[in-house]
Amino acid sequence: MVTALPGREPLLRALIDICGPDFAREAGAADMVAGHLASFVAAPATTRAATDTLRLAAERGLAVVPRGSGSKIDWGAPPRGIDMVLDTGRLGGVWDHQPDSPTAEIGSGTPVRAVQAALALTGRRLAVDPPSPGATIGGMLAVNESGPLRHRFGTPAAQVDRITYVDREGVAGESDGEDGRPGIAEVDGVILSARMWLRPLPAARRWVLVPVSTPLQVHHLVEEALAQRAEPSAIEVDLPGPAAVGGRATAQPPGSVAVLLEGGAADVADRAQQVAKSLGAAATVSATAPRWWGRYPFEREDVALRITVAIADLHAAVYALRDATGAGVPVRGSAGRGTVHAVLAGTLTAERVEGILDAVRGVLLARGGRCVVITAPSAISTNIDMAGRRDLF
Repeated sequence: MVTALPGREPLLRALIDICGPDFAREAGAADMVAGHLASFVAAPATTRAATDTLRLAAERGLAVVPRGSGSKIDWGAPPRGIDMVLDTGRLGGVWDHQPDSPTAEIGSGTPVRAVQAALALTGRRLAVDPPSPGATIGGMLAVNESGPLRHRFGTPAAQVDRITYVDREGVAGESDGEDGRPGIAEVDGVILSARMWLRPLPAARRWVLVPVSTPLQVHHLVEEALAQRAEPSAIEVDLPGPAAVGGRATAQPPGSVAVLLEGGAADVADRAQQVAKSLGAAATVSATAPRWWGRYPFEREDVALRITVAIADLHAAVYALRDATGAGVPVRGSAGRGTVHAVLAGTLTAERVEGILDAVRGVLLARGGRCVVITAPSAISTNIDMAGRRDLF
């Protein structure tokens, strides 16, 4: 770590020379990453500054962690150590998004919400909806953070034409996953910008909602919704865990399946009624999303699992998770793509979490699925097999 190395003050002065006097500093308590306190924070504003910052870090043997809003900085395997946080907040902006352009160039530090607001002025959007409220373009792409729209449009990585980045040695490059160049999952460094594909902003949206109580019901409803060929933009499920009353768990409350239809106003209304009719008398149509839509079921102090499996086997995976834990487990995500998040209590021991994972993975193995831990409290994350970068793609 830097605290054990000589030349701390000269190093800080060098970072200030690169980034500016107000944009390089010693780290504080807010700059913790997975239980590790960084020594420095640097916020370069240009490709040259980012390149020089990473080159300096490489020369001094410093461990660097990029940070956008910080909403997912604890995702995946924790770093063995951290010397510098490279803040991408100044690497922002949206360029080349004229009305006739199919793409836009976006700085990695730009909040996704700000990008969507700017594009909406021209009647377009990015077909992404990461659940992290403050997600930046770079942070979203670094972990391929997907929301409900993944069902129709694919993951954020699928929305990228190319990215520019700087690797750990301070060498700038481009990536589109072609011509021998690495894809986003293989880029080891800091994303500077991304050229992303644009989509028309839909004139109308409708959600078809159906209450459910079991994973098998979810399976049947998803099959029926897909059979309608109504081109849904998303099919999501929310299965809450048991409610707690007086410190004791009670019966599991009902969950719901929600189908999102988008397009022209009249067309969407017709398709929504078609889907609602097929899903039974309990189905309702709403012009607003359910409260849980596009939100994670877990908090920072929880253990968050990501389960990915063929939709025909998703219910088997959820049942296996319930059997392994001995209780209902909150589950939420894309029922129409077989990718959901489940929640375990952060108070469990690392050994108990590993035992649950082994049981669920045993069921998924024969079904071509997988289960990874994307985030957990540091007492657990440092003692179990956490998701690697490629596990998130």
